[in-house]
Amino acid sequence: MARLGALLLAAALGALLSFALLAAAVASDYWYILEVADAGNRTSRDGQLSSHSGLWRICEGQNSCIPLIDPFASEVLDASASVRHLLSLHRAVMVVLPLSLILIVCGWICGLLSSLARNGPLLLFTGCYFLLGGTLTLAGISVYIHYSHLALAETARQYGPRHVQDVRISFGWSVALAWGSCASEALSGTLLLTAARVLGLSQQPGAPHSVVI
Repeated sequence: MARLGALLLAAALGALLSFALLAAAVASDYWYILEVADAGNRTSRDGQLSSHSGLWRICEGQNSCIPLIDPFASEVLDASASVRHLLSLHRAVMVVLPLSLILIVCGWICGLLSSLARNGPLLLFTGCYFLLGGTLTLAGISVYIHYSHLALAETARQYGPRHVQDVRISFGWSVALAWGSCASEALSGTLLLTAARVLGLSQQPGAPHSVVI
């Protein structure tokens, strides 16, 4: 049973790590980094034009941060079809990733109850639940990456390719945190499934038991 306890402890720690990483990612402003340079001749003005953004706001230059356009506002209905599509993707990300945080908390509670009860079916359910939660987080990250590429393409379409030819984009450490959260959540689910298997084998008739003499 020591192996079972180690699996359950590792799964619980993995779930806590997953929550912490995703919470930090959702709250941070380094999902998308945009750097502007004029043919390699970087100036202080280029630094002011550069920006980094998160799910909720964009920070331009050194300190100025402004909220992003509210994708849920009624004013967006007057936008073009391509812009409305971008805003719908942004809405999806703003819903899916915070929802993933809530699901991690619910899964952690279910995992705690199933661990205390040593209930195999509940452990199996919780393991599958975490795997599905990790898939949801992965979907949110994938939608954000797709949204970011489409946003740059839409900017080039509206203002011309020359407007973005000196722009270099990258994904920041916030995305790395989200990927880490997804991996931790999937690992927790796998550990819980393994724990359910170990518990099921130990409860089978004829399974070896330790005897104290």
